[in-house]
Amino acid sequence: MESVAEKKESEIHNDSNGENTQQTLDSSSSLSTTTDNTNTNNSISKEAQERQARDLKAGLHPLKYKFVFWYTRRTPGVRTQTSYEDNIKKIVDFSTVEGFWVSYCHLARPSTLPSPTDLHLFKEGIRPLWEDSANCNGGKWIIRFKKVVSGRFWEDLILALVGDQLDYGDNICGAVLSIRFNEDILSVWNRNASDHQAVMALRDAIKRHLKLPHSYLMEYKPHDASLRDNSSYRNTWLRG
Repeated sequence: MESVAEKKESEIHNDSNGENTQQTLDSSSSLSTTTDNTNTNNSISKEAQERQARDLKAGLHPLKYKFVFWYTRRTPGVRTQTSYEDNIKKIVDFSTVEGFWVSYCHLARPSTLPSPTDLHLFKEGIRPLWEDSANCNGGKWIIRFKKVVSGRFWEDLILALVGDQLDYGDNICGAVLSIRFNEDILSVWNRNASDHQAVMALRDAIKRHLKLPHSYLMEYKPHDASLRDNSSYRNTWLRG
């Protein structure tokens, strides 16, 4: 396991990798908007169409979703909604391939961040909180990494998320990298923890896009369980 992961971390971003990454993000530029029956989703869809039209007119490559990077420097001690929410800081938002790269290239690398710290990448309009209306009925897949490899896996994950490469993309809310003392933890949040098919399809898509070694364990935990035991990563319900 370790040799595979360390090899993954040491890969160099050569020209061909850069082209493949750009193609991954560019693939989200040709989009068809799904018709929805609710007025709210129709409004969101119309806003997305208008945003994409503006970006195309400006010569940019629009993404399917607009995203926001958030940062949390966690305060040790008991987690309360008020204290946690106060610590969440918005860094930047973006809606194009070009905007993503400008934002990402100016972010601190995970290996330089203090512990405990969280980096969040969420769709616009969704806060990285269990209690948010988009998250409250959902949950998250969790993967634990040695600190030496977490940065590379995080990069691969957010490229897949921004490029809309994961199955059931409409059901995904965002992703989190949690910097801890002895390990780093990646998690992918989804809207509906009771949709078993979507939950398992998301697991398989994460494994596929991260080329995750078989020895790595993925765990799933609904957010309502996190609210009950006041813990993000303990007492997971499902492993696979």
